[in-house]
Amino acid sequence: MSRRLRAGIAALCVAAAVLLVRLDHNSRGQRQPQGRSQEQARASDIARYHAKTFTVVNVVDGDTIDVDAPDGEYEHTRIRLWGVDTPETKNPKVGVMYFGPEAAEFTKEVALGQKVRVYLDEGNRTRCYYGRVLGYVQLADNRFLNEVLLADGFAYADVRFRHSLYNKYKQLESAARGQKKGLWAEVRREQLPEWLQEKKPTLLLEK
Repeated sequence: MSRRLRAGIAALCVAAAVLLVRLDHNSRGQRQPQGRSQEQARASDIARYHAKTFTVVNVVDGDTIDVDAPDGEYEHTRIRLWGVDTPETKNPKVGVMYFGPEAAEFTKEVALGQKVRVYLDEGNRTRCYYGRVLGYVQLADNRFLNEVLLADGFAYADVRFRHSLYNKYKQLESAARGQKKGLWAEVRREQLPEWLQEKKPTLLLEK
């Protein structure tokens, strides 16, 4: 290999390295506007939904409802209850889970067609991974749907994600479990959601 060729290859390598550094620098610089955009979206959610009253127009599942407020391209806003997880009824991956229909029916009975007040966890994120608004939903009788579902044994305290009422929700579930309310009267370990089974809770006896 000639000296001139080696020099040319070396120059190309240096140029490539400089280009990669610049690209990396530029990509980092683009993250800040994205962060500001997310913060603006969060502020918008708080202004739009926090402590506001809406009518429940649809119950998707025990822990998910639609209210009569447009959300971007959608006619209604989908609210995912903060801190609780009810057994699935419409997830194609797991099918209808034990006590899922009961949880969904309960939410329909107490919320569908009713006016509710939505509260966001102001120091936390306002949307879940799927873009649903995360909220604490206060019913017309001033009870919170999140807490009623836990206290009556229709839901698990979702310990995967931290929120302001994390410890309270764990206590509500523990009390329902101790009294064998709702699903806790008969549920078997294999009927629990996968995320809860992975935590290997001591809360159930093997059946």
